[in-house]
Amino acid sequence: MKKSHPIRRTLLATAATVSGIVLLLSLKPASDPAGSVQAGAAGGAPSAQGGVAAGAQTLTGTAVQTDYGPVQVRITVNGGKITDAETVQQPSGGRSTQISSDAIPKLNQAAVAAGSAEIDAVSGATYTSAGYKESLQSALDQAGNAQDSGAQVLTGTTVQTDYGPVQVRITVSGGKITGAEAIQAPSGGRSTQITGDSVPKLNQAAVAVGSAEIDAVSGATYTSAGYKESLQSALDQVGNAQGSGSEVEAGGSQDAGGGAEDGGGSGAGQATGTQVLTGSTIQTDYGPVQVRVTVTDGKITNAEALQQPSGGRSTQISGTAIPELNQNAVSAGSADIDAVSGATYTSGGYKQSLQSALDQAG
Repeated sequence: MKKSHPIRRTLLATAATVSGIVLLLSLKPASDPAGSVQAGAAGGAPSAQGGVAAGAQTLTGTAVQTDYGPVQVRITVNGGKITDAETVQQPSGGRSTQISSDAIPKLNQAAVAAGSAEIDAVSGATYTSAGYKESLQSALDQAGNAQDSGAQVLTGTTVQTDYGPVQVRITVSGGKITGAEAIQAPSGGRSTQITGDSVPKLNQAAVAVGSAEIDAVSGATYTSAGYKESLQSALDQVGNAQGSGSEVEAGGSQDAGGGAEDGGGSGAGQATGTQVLTGSTIQTDYGPVQVRVTVTDGKITNAEALQQPSGGRSTQISGTAIPELNQNAVSAGSADIDAVSGATYTSGGYKQSLQSALDQAG
């Protein structure tokens, strides 16, 4: 083909044009600055979380009473995002146990995915979903409130009363009680109404007085006594948990890694410092069981049940079995503990939840 051939000239011209376009495109910024700003804004915390601080926080929502039982949500917020969600309390007993088992995992997943309380109700679990969303929102409302300067979130022991278990959690900052809530309180029938009236008053009194020396609420003698006992057990812990790994709202994830005692059977590596680890909620034929352990320098130093079967005969069985199981967990340093006679289902659920807590260590 001759150099002056028309087709050759056309090809050369086309190639030059394409080269010019490529050169111009290479000079254009890789992305639009405005688009980058929008993308950055979208990656922040959802508006429902308002002012979520950097760093991991473990936040517990209020216990919301529904027609089928209480719902209470706990979340972990890290870097302005919900990284984990779980229920501390949920409806149980009869059909409610099955509904909760199906609905709660879906709601937990939705909370993490949405990053807010704007989640859809689970079909067939309208009341549970509504209670979940309300408790979730109350947890998100706390985000960023607790500071690294010394706030501790301390959970008291579960106290069995004639009408159901009572368990108190407090926030202590600068040597003062700045927040108090009941994680567990009597419910069902008349107890729901009494709890709804008395617990807010007890919470307010705990903050105002700054100790467990508070007056009983009229008409709620048993609940008040249980509240005061659990509150005192929480206060007894003040100063024991260290900022490096305790359940401090702005100091690290509650379920951060750690280790159980060497040879304890959990398979976790040993670690120094104090950690508070919460196991999964195990549904049994008589109600849910959930265990929390404190691990210090690789050893279980405390164990407690956040949830346990209650109502009728179950309250008496739990009142006998749970303290024994807690003691066995500390003594054994693992989930390899014997079942308590007469509490086979509760013991099985306890051991399973305990193991799930220890599995988080390390």
